[in-house]
Amino acid sequence: MFSSLLKTDRNNISLLVIRLALGIVMFPHGAQKVLGWFGGHGFSGTYAFFTAKMGLPGIVAFLVIVSEFFGSLGLIAGFLTRLSALGIASVMTGAIVTVHAKHGFFMNWFGNKAGEGFEFHILALGMAVALIIGGGGSLSVDGAIGKAKRL
Repeated sequence: MFSSLLKTDRNNISLLVIRLALGIVMFPHGAQKVLGWFGGHGFSGTYAFFTAKMGLPGIVAFLVIVSEFFGSLGLIAGFLTRLSALGIASVMTGAIVTVHAKHGFFMNWFGNKAGEGFEFHILALGMAVALIIGGGGSLSVDGAIGKAKRL
């Protein structure tokens, strides 16, 4: 089972591009939640917001925070790519359902709506699903481990 989690086409540059783009875009969001970087509130502040203000169960709040931060790092490195992408896909789905669907499809480009739509989340979700299907691709730790295991 573990070997199927790591399996990927080590020559697939498209998966590398998708993996890096999604990981790099998600990293600042995760760093806000865990480290308080980029104007974030850090782990305790984010956890308190998710549980007290949004009413999420503690375990869900914890998984969202951890998935965004460590999932983005996993994607950048190509380590446990499918699991990392699944975490990101879950977070994006949850964000659409709990926050963004009520604001419509489009982002709030002109600041005239109460919140942001879900177009960004659909893009991230599509990228994550592609990585769940294909794995990490070129220059991934998954591919290197898979290659070493075959020797």
